[in-house]
Amino acid sequence: MWVRLSRIILRNRIFLLIMLGIITVFMAFQASKVEMSYEYAQLLPKKDSANVDYQNFRKLFGEEGNLIVVGIEDAEFFKLPHFNQWVQLNKDLREIDGVENLLSASSAFNLKKNAPERKFELEPVFPEEIATQEQLDSLAKTLHSLPFYKGLLYNPADHAYMLAITVNKDKMQSKEREKLVLAIKERCDTFSEETGLEVHYSGLPYIRVINSIRIKKEIYLFSALAMGLCIITLFLFFRSFKAVLIPMLIVLTGVVWALGTMSLFGFKITLLTGMIPSLLIVIGIPNSIYMLNKYHHEFRSHGNKIKSLQRVIIKIGNATFLTNLTTASGFATFVITNSEILRQFGVVASLNIMTLFLLSILMIPTIFSFFIPPKERHIQHLENRNVKRIIDKLVDITYHHIKWVYASAFVVLLLGFYGITQIKSSGFMVDDIPESDVIYQDLKFFENHVDGIMPLEIIVDTKKPNGAMNLSTFNLIEKLEQHLATYDELSSSVSLLNILKFSKQAFYNGKERYYSLPSNQEKNFILAYANNSTQAEDNGIGALHSFLDSTQQITRVSIRMKDVGTKRMAELYNDFRQEVDSIFPTEKYKVTVTGSSITFFKGTQYLVKNLFSSLALAVLLISAFMAIMFYSWRMVLMSLIPNILPLIFTAAIMGFTGIPIKASTILVFSIAFGISVDNTIHFLAKYRQELNVTGWDIRRSVKLALRETGVSMLYTFVVLFFGFGVYSVSQFGGTAALGVLVSLTLLVAILSNLILLPSLLIGLERLTTTRSFREPLLAIYNEEEDIELDDLEIQELPLNKEKE
Repeated sequence: MWVRLSRIILRNRIFLLIMLGIITVFMAFQASKVEMSYEYAQLLPKKDSANVDYQNFRKLFGEEGNLIVVGIEDAEFFKLPHFNQWVQLNKDLREIDGVENLLSASSAFNLKKNAPERKFELEPVFPEEIATQEQLDSLAKTLHSLPFYKGLLYNPADHAYMLAITVNKDKMQSKEREKLVLAIKERCDTFSEETGLEVHYSGLPYIRVINSIRIKKEIYLFSALAMGLCIITLFLFFRSFKAVLIPMLIVLTGVVWALGTMSLFGFKITLLTGMIPSLLIVIGIPNSIYMLNKYHHEFRSHGNKIKSLQRVIIKIGNATFLTNLTTASGFATFVITNSEILRQFGVVASLNIMTLFLLSILMIPTIFSFFIPPKERHIQHLENRNVKRIIDKLVDITYHHIKWVYASAFVVLLLGFYGITQIKSSGFMVDDIPESDVIYQDLKFFENHVDGIMPLEIIVDTKKPNGAMNLSTFNLIEKLEQHLATYDELSSSVSLLNILKFSKQAFYNGKERYYSLPSNQEKNFILAYANNSTQAEDNGIGALHSFLDSTQQITRVSIRMKDVGTKRMAELYNDFRQEVDSIFPTEKYKVTVTGSSITFFKGTQYLVKNLFSSLALAVLLISAFMAIMFYSWRMVLMSLIPNILPLIFTAAIMGFTGIPIKASTILVFSIAFGISVDNTIHFLAKYRQELNVTGWDIRRSVKLALRETGVSMLYTFVVLFFGFGVYSVSQFGGTAALGVLVSLTLLVAILSNLILLPSLLIGLERLTTTRSFREPLLAIYNEEEDIELDDLEIQELPLNKEKE
């Protein structure tokens, strides 16, 4: 097959390059249309019960994630100059296109009873013009007499004041959202400069927008860093501009195809898919390194350029195909998670890793066939003294210190298993943001002053129309709220009870002691007033319709909570369910705990569980591919040992250093395993070829395989190690951890493949010398099966003829 393929490639090189150029232009056009994702990444499958509950909540009560919260801490808030500046900030924010509603202490409303018309009227606590400090003091006293706002808009204990901004949901799902959020932040920053007060920002819309802006910046940063790193590394290795430019052309073409693929599939750029360009640059370069090294080895052997290029295709085409297939498999297994964000990442990454193989196998032989043969200085890297010294040391360890190698591996294994027992599983909604980041610090400000801003919703279905307005339901909800108030992680709840209590206070002329749940008789009077209060509906101060469905059968209890992490959230969720089940009779009520906090917690649990499944699938698939390649299960098991060991080592490091298992860190294992196996395949492929040449002399075959493939393995390791290392500069903790952990895993993997694997082959000689390994299902190399040069019928360009 590979002989035929090499003939096709080298005979049709001009046609193939033209076709690749046309496809690349088409993909570049498609890539120009790819967009950033402006929606929250859905972690749960659509049919998951937690996701279904959340979507039902949104249908009943609308979106709960369109609130941006601004906070300050000011002991002189109610001093007239300070208060007027805050009022002006409110006015300016209202003018921003996309700001739908705004609520703060300065814009709070009071309910007034209109006895003649039997209705409540909304009246601003603070008029537009306040003349004196005495007037402001009196109005502030009125605000403080309204318990409805305490803990919601201000915290009197530490003089913290909040500004809740409701933004247009359509704009938040379009590219206009960046402009909207930045406009809000710009105006608040101006306020901060004018007053000297520190302004804090939070809320899911704000966090998502700022993160998306950072993602775009990091896409360019990582791509530039990866390119710069690969250019420097390739030039240092090969000392040839052609050996730098052609591989870079290949990976950049692969990036264009990847972005074009995203556009064709209708995918958008997310935190994960945004990593694909830099990933492809890093992962694609090893193809070129192996092929160029083989090209130089062959040319040094016999000095014929075309024969060398033909042998590149024949001798390492199959092994390179399988190495790319194993790497792609590591990414493809993410598809089984059913998480949309991971599915898209897996599809695009796996398809375009195989595309990179196609580009490499087509472009390197065809393009280099037009160039003059490599000069002596271009192949001197094969005799690099430092690399040769390293290889000789590895050979010495493999030959003379096998017991120490086995003992070291066993110690690493024992420590690894112990470290794994120390791993914790946890995840936070702002997990990717470091503690020193302003977003994290601002979130802690709100957690300290108003007990957090992460949405939590409890939906109470009374199973009958108007059931939510029964006094018995009120009493059960109040009992639930009293239980919830005992949790430090939760804010004060907001429900229809707060509206009813506020209304009762207004009914009794604003006296604070009447802020309580109305009796059955009072309820009827108060609701009669409320039903006539159309103004209250229009001003949206938390009117009844915000907490009731159209049939008054279903109501909600809205809570804000701290970002406590998935471990604590699991405990709280179980507690909530027990509280609900003990309070609400199941035959009369159906109570659902939902909200963004719950979907994130459930989604993280789902991902971790399924990513372990995807890792197991990756091991199974790659084992199957290697079985097909070597047709020896003993060899498959032996080759898995040096690649499983690095994963155990990395898991142990996570346990010892306190890095938890979560969605971002679990990705490390599938990605690193798929990549590290590549070295094993290249080494064993060369090892088997040498067995045929040396007459089944295992020791000599191991030595020869190390001397040739060891160079390429070291080169590719350097590229991959530093290539993944660039992610460590990410502002997102998950991305940075991914880069560090993958680089660490690959470091252990290269040592394992260059020391442990050869030691296993030599030390377990009787187990590996099987007929099935001698006669595999798929042939990798055949030194004698070359294309006759006359049959290639490649006409050299006049320019090349003159140069040659």
